[in-house]
Amino acid sequence: MKKVLEIRHVSASYKDGKEEQTVLKDISLEVRENEILGLVGESGCGKSTLSKVILGFVKPSAGEVIHYTKMPQMIFQDPFSSLNPRKKIGWILEEPLKMQKVPPGERKVRVAAMAEKVGLTREMLDRFPQELSGGQRQRVSIAAALIQGSRFVIADEPVSALDVTIQRQIMELMIQLQEETGISILFISHDLNVIYQMCDRVLVMKDGKIVEEGETEQLFAEPKSEYTKELLKAAP
Repeated sequence: MKKVLEIRHVSASYKDGKEEQTVLKDISLEVRENEILGLVGESGCGKSTLSKVILGFVKPSAGEVIHYTKMPQMIFQDPFSSLNPRKKIGWILEEPLKMQKVPPGERKVRVAAMAEKVGLTREMLDRFPQELSGGQRQRVSIAAALIQGSRFVIADEPVSALDVTIQRQIMELMIQLQEETGISILFISHDLNVIYQMCDRVLVMKDGKIVEEGETEQLFAEPKSEYTKELLKAAP
């Protein structure tokens, strides 16, 4: 299967005062076409730093990041902070298409089609982000990530701020969109139940290292690392 991303022996550090703290330690992984790859681990293990390295916001101190498609788009945990509060939803979705110099008539058609695809009404396009619920804002965030035609999306804890009912709706939407479009998703979460329901393969991260990886069913049924066994025992 073709790859959309390959990471080879990547390490990354932060300056903490005068000391340098290594956050990622010799990470190697690949994201394949048409899959949802889960990345799971406790808070502070390096998951978000890895996404920043992939997006080019953090420069690795060693190793290389190889993109086989254009730079991925991001779906954030808190879409409110990533959506311009002064702009209406229609404008937010149309703006990336303006950057791509898509003609105005085509932009309107594509925005309306994407809104329908993610379950937003036409009337919601005329609202501001603060006038939408958390689940609706997350649908906007998903639409914004997909409307540019990206084949690879990073979803960083995209349902952890939502209540259980809305979580399920957003998860089902993401699975449906992935199946319809064949995009690849790197799905970052600390919640094993969410990872199990969402992902084709799973990477388990601890202290800046990948300690285990495998197909979801197999990894959950027969975990090899002690850390994965502990995580599974602790999961409700």
